[in-house]
Amino acid sequence: MEVTQEDVGTVRAFNRFYTGVIGVLGEGLVRSPYSLTEARVIFELAQREDTEVLALRRALGLDAGYLSRMLTRFETDGLVARERAVGDARRQIVRLTARGREVFAMLDERSVAEIRELLDELAPADRGRLLTAMRSIHGILGDRPAGDAFVLRALRPGDLGWVVGRNGALYDVECGWDRTYEALVASVVADYVRGHDPERENAWIAETGGVRLGAVFCVRREDDVAQLRLLHVEPDARGMGVGAALVGECVRFAAETGYGEIMLWTTALQRPAHRLYERAGFVLEEEEPAVERFGDVVHGQVWRKKL
Repeated sequence: MEVTQEDVGTVRAFNRFYTGVIGVLGEGLVRSPYSLTEARVIFELAQREDTEVLALRRALGLDAGYLSRMLTRFETDGLVARERAVGDARRQIVRLTARGREVFAMLDERSVAEIRELLDELAPADRGRLLTAMRSIHGILGDRPAGDAFVLRALRPGDLGWVVGRNGALYDVECGWDRTYEALVASVVADYVRGHDPERENAWIAETGGVRLGAVFCVRREDDVAQLRLLHVEPDARGMGVGAALVGECVRFAAETGYGEIMLWTTALQRPAHRLYERAGFVLEEEEPAVERFGDVVHGQVWRKKL
């Protein structure tokens, strides 16, 4: 789809608006004598003891002459010290002085205070919407996270509905299953909530930058048998190790909780998931007869793992 002039105008309007919100159109960033770019340089230098000037320029995308003049000004003000690298006089190293770190601490403290004030003025629901939108923008425009750049966390409000909706949508697109499958997922989630045993049952969401990547549930099947349920991984997150991490966490929890075995039900169609289960130590123990289910002919399977 072609980018329209209206699209461009929307982005420019947002940029102007948000620049005003964070206060960088005033005399200086967070009521200081430093511009946004100068503050970015100070912040970057504060992240390590020494920084190579070339690496600093590349990290911030600054013109070499512009950065050199800025560092000269900082040096005159006693904020930084520069020297040639040992063994390679062509490389220049820059570091913040004690005074420079004081300035960084001041900028950091004022920035935190201004952001906290901005967020405190919002109702909790609006704050949540704002933070989610910011994470979405960062996720779309930023670099794709590395394969291990995700966390597994406990359920939060809104996650259960997301699990039901995403399972319904994904299995419709990928398997052609009808709404009866989504209804089954909804009943599994409802049963988990109604009869939840926090000592022996748990669920996890895989997440990066506030974006949900997948989920899994571990529930009681019998006194000595746990069941892995509702494993799913978002298409864009496949290949990142999310599925293996979710399965591994479910198995770990079942073992630590005292179950002697963990099982799962799946279908012959889910071959990528089969590989995950095999690597986690599950064994296919039962092939069910084909039945009409979810608007399809389904070959059920039962997989088990001793703990």
